[in-house]
Amino acid sequence: MRLNSFTDYSLRVLMYVASEPGRRATITEIAGAFDISRHHLVKVVQFLGQQGWLRNVRGRGGGLELACAPERINLGAVVRAAEGTPLPAECFDREHNTCGIARACRLRSVLGDAVDAFNAVLDAHTLADITRDVRPLGQVLKVVQRGLRAP
Repeated sequence: MRLNSFTDYSLRVLMYVASEPGRRATITEIAGAFDISRHHLVKVVQFLGQQGWLRNVRGRGGGLELACAPERINLGAVVRAAEGTPLPAECFDREHNTCGIARACRLRSVLGDAVDAFNAVLDAHTLADITRDVRPLGQVLKVVQRGLRAP
C-alpha cells in the first residue's frame, strides 16, 4: 500500500514540528527542509489544523506548533484522515466497480485483511513513538535545511 503525497507531507509536517518541542516552525522553513512546494504545505497545514493536530499562531513569534501532545496523535488516525477510504482494488469502490468476477472472487477479503493489518500497525503508534529521540531527526532536518548532505 502506498500513501499519497498529501498523507506523506502531513506526517512529515507533524514530525518536523515535533522535532523541536517548544519552538514554532514556519511553512517556508518546512518546505525548504523537505524540498516541498510551499503551496502544497499550506493545504496540509490547514488540514492538520482542522483535525486538531496542529495550531497556527499568528503574529510576532508565531508559527506552527503541535495542538496536543505527540502521544495523543495516533499515526493510524492521521493516515486514515488524510487518505480517506482505502481502495486497494476496484472491487472496494461500490459505485464504480465494473469487475466481472467480484461476486466470486476471494481476493477482496484478502486485500481487506491486508488493509486491516496495515491500519492495526499504524494504530499501535503515535507521533511520540517516531519522534521520541528528536536529536537525530532535528540534526538531519537542520542539515537538509542548510542544503548540506546528511552525515
